[in-house]
Amino acid sequence: MLKTVHFVYAIISLLLLGACASKKKFAETNKIYEKQVEQLAEVIKQPLPTPQHMASAGLPSPGVEGQRKDFEWVGTVNFNMRKPNFVILHHTAQDSIQQTLRTFTLERTQVSAHYIIDKEGKVYQLLNDYLRAWHAGNGRWGSVTDMNSASIGIEMDNNGVEPYTEPQINNLLVLLDTLKANYKIPSENFIGHGDIAPGRKVDPGINFPWKRLAEKGFGLWYDDVLQAPPTTFNPLDGLRILGYDTRNASAAILAFKRHFIPEETTEEWTPFALSVLYNLYIKKTTL
Repeated sequence: MLKTVHFVYAIISLLLLGACASKKKFAETNKIYEKQVEQLAEVIKQPLPTPQHMASAGLPSPGVEGQRKDFEWVGTVNFNMRKPNFVILHHTAQDSIQQTLRTFTLERTQVSAHYIIDKEGKVYQLLNDYLRAWHAGNGRWGSVTDMNSASIGIEMDNNGVEPYTEPQINNLLVLLDTLKANYKIPSENFIGHGDIAPGRKVDPGINFPWKRLAEKGFGLWYDDVLQAPPTTFNPLDGLRILGYDTRNASAAILAFKRHFIPEETTEEWTPFALSVLYNLYIKKTTL
């Protein structure tokens, strides 16, 4: 029991850490954050469900009312916190960092992210990495259909059409390096919102330097020397292997091109686009 209490208090301390250094400007929302974290910690501290609890929840209880002779809790000692396995990159599509901070601290917006990086390179942390932000929506990647539960969301202060600044990208690379090291996130799992929600989202947009990130180990990129795929190669299968949702084939093709070949703006497969896809397909299948 003592170990459990210590574990819970460690969780509380970890989750509250990000709120300690916040400015007075967001004191009210910081208090709400702390209260919600404390409520989550209380859930963790609740006793294990008993047969009586199960019966009150409407679960089957053969025999005496409220009792289960065929059920027993045995608490394992081998567990820890869940960890993120993806990083999803966004642009804010708003006019300023202050507007975005306000958006993410209003309950009615129902959107959030773990980090925002402004144009000067300042990194704002809004949520502990272990908590589930609301940034990915109905996106999916491969077999993962709840991206919010599996990912960290990073918003770049950018209206969607302007170039990204050097301070932004430099500090993004530092942050990504930290996240990758802390959670052992695979290189291929650094992707964009537009990748996981083709036809619905386009961020972080055509100006985002994906190649530069890939050169540092964050995301896939294709080789300088490419070969044409065999005639039997099915490009939609290639997109699915990478992770794209191909139920809307046109949207998936455009999302792929936006990430890897932004100069191509149509859904038609060019020889170059097919060669790029085939190269990435080979990389993904040999990881």
